[in-house]
Amino acid sequence: MQALEVKSFLEAKMADVQVEVEGEGCNFQLNLISDELVALSPVKRQQQVYAHLNPWIADGSIHAVTMKFFSRAAWAERS
Repeated sequence: MQALEVKSFLEAKMADVQVEVEGEGCNFQLNLISDELVALSPVKRQQQVYAHLNPWIADGSIHAVTMKFFSRAAWAERS
C-alpha cells in the first residue's frame, strides 16, 4: 500500500479533511487537517478515521497507524 492511496481514499471519504501521509508498506503517520475533527474529542476523531481504515487493517494492508490532528490555522502556521 502506498501513502498516496491512503491520502486519496481518506480525502474522498471525509469531506473537508486534508490528509498528509508519511510511510509506506503497512505503517503510516497521518496528519489530518480539519477544523471539524479538531472540535471532536480525541476518541471521536480516531473513530471517524478508523471507520474508513478498518477494512484495510483487517486484511493486513495497514498494520500501524498514528494520527495527529490539526486545525487549518495550526497547520498553516506549522508549514
